Amino acid sequence: MGKNKQARFDENRILPNVFQPTREEAINGYYLKGKWRSEVFKNDNPVVLELGCGKGEYSVGLAKAFPDKNFIGVDIKGARFWFGAKEAVEKNLSNVAFLRTQIELIDGFFDKDEVDEIWITFPDPQIKYRRTKHRMTHPEFLERYKKILKPDGIMHLKTDSEFLHGYTLGLLQGLGHEIISAHHDIYGAPEYDPETPLLREIKTYYEGLFSAKGKTITYIKFKIK
Repeated sequence: MGKNKQARFDENRILPNVFQPTREEAINGYYLKGKWRSEVFKNDNPVVLELGCGKGEYSVGLAKAFPDKNFIGVDIKGARFWFGAKEAVEKNLSNVAFLRTQIELIDGFFDKDEVDEIWITFPDPQIKYRRTKHRMTHPEFLERYKKILKPDGIMHLKTDSEFLHGYTLGLLQGLGHEIISAHHDIYGAPEYDPETPLLREIKTYYEGLFSAKGKTITYIKFKIK
């Protein structure tokens, strides 16, 4: 492990906005489950998750844009989200936190109806058939999200993968979920979802790379029924 990576891991242990529970804590019931508003954010504002948050640019960007909401970036790679966690501390953003865990354990950290929105930003599309169950919009994942989302909770998928975009659209339609809006090219289209500010303005590190290579960025907004 490189020195910089180890230094980030070490600093994550003392950053006040980083939470790194064990797998056992998730399975047995994390102590903050149902208490993120009261114990971490100290308010009653909506809770929004970014799953697979990478360096945390989207979580931090949304936190800046929406001070009346609480944001939690979730990723297993703590050395990556260190960047976002560090920036949030330096800029005194008290409405953003980071949780280091695997996404398949997400319902072990949040209570029923505790989450208002979920963003999935540029996940691995897991194109190979044998990796189907690892796609973050696979039905098994959707069921996990449903456990923690409010009944009218909103899901967002932003990806450069036309494969994942098409797979998810077909899946949602087939399962009877509500597709609020879908865009095949948010930068090339003349219009995009007017209810989702900063859809174009906030870019993740990977989004910048993909856009520079000429890849189209797609978006789906939906509800799990």
